[in-house]
Amino acid sequence: MRLICANVNGIRAAARRGGVRWLADQRPDVLCLQEVRASDAQLSQVLQDGGFAGWHVAHTEAPAKGRAGVAVVSRQPHARVRTAVGPAEFDGAGRWVEVDLESSAGPVTVVSTYVHTGQAGTPRQRQKLRFLDALGARLEDWTAAGALAVVTGDLNIAHQPDDLKNWRANVSKAGFLPAERAYFDSWLADGHWVDVHRRLHGPGPGPYTWWSWRGKAFDNDAGWRIDYQLASRPLARRATSAAAGRAAAYDQRWSDHAAVVVDYDLG
Repeated sequence: MRLICANVNGIRAAARRGGVRWLADQRPDVLCLQEVRASDAQLSQVLQDGGFAGWHVAHTEAPAKGRAGVAVVSRQPHARVRTAVGPAEFDGAGRWVEVDLESSAGPVTVVSTYVHTGQAGTPRQRQKLRFLDALGARLEDWTAAGALAVVTGDLNIAHQPDDLKNWRANVSKAGFLPAERAYFDSWLADGHWVDVHRRLHGPGPGPYTWWSWRGKAFDNDAGWRIDYQLASRPLARRATSAAAGRAAAYDQRWSDHAAVVVDYDLG
């Protein structure tokens, strides 16, 4: 199973820049999208035009148009779809969609999530931490069940100094706060959950997955690694390759993020 997760920074804008065709050319089996920023009908049309006609789509929008939105798009039908991570405050927020897919290895749960950006010392940051608490509770459920599961998407946290270029300048900013990074420490500490891209790539710095549109951040590779595939141990054992789809040049970018591509052997 080739699983690609990508923050598209607006699916219609990404399509105009060639991003949806790029994703199709990678020949995924499952595609997890964040910041879709489109209605069901708009997303369906973009996918159809971009090489994903006939695929199965689980999509949840944000209440505010032009904000958030996540989707899981797969070749095969979804056995089950869930759009709630837990607390009612996140229902319908366009930040979580979870599907079950059948495979020869057993059911595989795939999540596309878009974690809040946050802002240190504000209610936005406290909301982000509550969302991370809910995410962690779901991880515990899957661990207890011994599930084949993977949480993908823009988690808006760089876990270690290897995960962002200018880490010293960001230790007090949202995205690299100790309290945020501690979630990753707890999730990954006992090996029940695995940062698949990091495990297969090896030590950094990088590869980064987000760069500001402004200035020379992309040209200087002054980025952040904030897009992940966190797989349960039973599924992580089946991961065979991982890569970040960084554009060859600034003018070839179709999002401010790079897609994360992981192959899992479910045979």
